[in-house]
Amino acid sequence: MTSATKTTPSVAPRRAVLSDPGYQAFAILRVGFTVAPILFGLDKFANLLVDWPTYLAPWIDDVVPGSAQAAMYAVGVVEIVAGLAVALAPRFGGWLVAGWLAGIIVNLLTIPGYYDVALRDFGLLLGAVALARLAQRYHGERRPH
Repeated sequence: MTSATKTTPSVAPRRAVLSDPGYQAFAILRVGFTVAPILFGLDKFANLLVDWPTYLAPWIDDVVPGSAQAAMYAVGVVEIVAGLAVALAPRFGGWLVAGWLAGIIVNLLTIPGYYDVALRDFGLLLGAVALARLAQRYHGERRPH
């Protein structure tokens, strides 16, 4: 058997996976739900995008120890971990992000004037669930090199 016949079978399945719209959707969601939580998590420490403590419901601020900014530091760590979980184990990470977004939605629904952001986050939650389901389908598929 020549080396060409040994490598040809592995190239064809990779091309098939790349051309599969389901796999493409999985890859897009995986990258998005890896990068966004990590970037937003890092920004909880810098407040460059927005003043994050204003997104914390007063009742939650009353329950958690420390300041609202200290709570945002903890939120940032969770978001970074969630993004890394999506990168490393999307079948688990997708559900982790979906659950985290559900908590964020509950928080936002208890702050008047943030309902539009809660609705946006519901859309993101649906995307995270879709990622988790697609990860179940594509778990173990070899990604192209």
